[in-house]
Amino acid sequence: MSFASSPLERIGVFTSGGDAPGMNAAVRAVVRTCLYYQKQSVGIFRGYDGMIAGDIKDLSSRSVSNIIQRGGTILKSARSLEFKTKEGRRQAYENLKSAGVDALVAIGGDGTFRGATLFSSEYDIPVVGIPGTIDNDLNGTDYTIGYDTAVNTAAQAIDKVRDTASSHNRLFFIEVMGRDSGQIALRASIAAGAEATMIPEQPMDIDELVRILESGAERKKSSSLVVVAEGGKPGRSIDIAREVNERFSYYDTKVTILGHLLRGGSPTVADRVLASRLGVAAVEGLLNNISGQMVGIVNNQIKFTPFGQATTQHDELEKEMLRIATILSV
Repeated sequence: MSFASSPLERIGVFTSGGDAPGMNAAVRAVVRTCLYYQKQSVGIFRGYDGMIAGDIKDLSSRSVSNIIQRGGTILKSARSLEFKTKEGRRQAYENLKSAGVDALVAIGGDGTFRGATLFSSEYDIPVVGIPGTIDNDLNGTDYTIGYDTAVNTAAQAIDKVRDTASSHNRLFFIEVMGRDSGQIALRASIAAGAEATMIPEQPMDIDELVRILESGAERKKSSSLVVVAEGGKPGRSIDIAREVNERFSYYDTKVTILGHLLRGGSPTVADRVLASRLGVAAVEGLLNNISGQMVGIVNNQIKFTPFGQATTQHDELEKEMLRIATILSV
């Protein structure tokens, strides 16, 4: 059976959870792949909330023109409490049925895929997921959409902070997103030459941090940068800075929180290409009877991973990256 002869005729696509640069590129790829195989794509706006509200519209090639370079998501995104109820999911299914939607492409992270798993099991609707999250914390793909852009944004911001830090003999604590994952913090720290990195996966106590900073001061370093993942221990950057300042007064201490800045901006080439590859593969997977799985890239090859495995076995930080960060912080 060719893809064009698949019984699926109308494929819905939606973005859910936190937005990530490159989501628009993925939506574009889904829509144009549907067109290529003579299938109709359907946009579901505001994620699961929009599914429940019936905010569903047909998409065309024109619908996704001039969006590949845009951050955010034209389909909007939301976190839905109502979808966690049986009544909410039933209403979502009725709306999809009324719109003639045969299958779904879900673009998001672990929460999105857990919802898709439950929904698909209750109503037997085929779903393939595309990993769209800046945290890069899903198993079954080397990189998630948005991660490369977020790391580049973080590194560029840290470079700018370094300029002012070295001009004023300052110690800066720079906090990046990553409640449960230190992926952004670690890579940005290496790229920007930070003196220390504090991440959830490898906690660093205040004593160890002070020793690192004292070693730098003994070598007359004019400034120091510490990159902190928001979910790391022993706490948020403001609390860590306060504790360090009480015990180490060599530098004037400042804090910069990058926050949601990391979610915005035009996606990098790497994220645009990744999103395009995964969008094509998601539609072709559905047309080839694949469901309940996330499509990813492993060793530059397309790979499908069951939602349960993708969301419960988060990739560990690369040990080599941790080793390199330690060596280069000397």
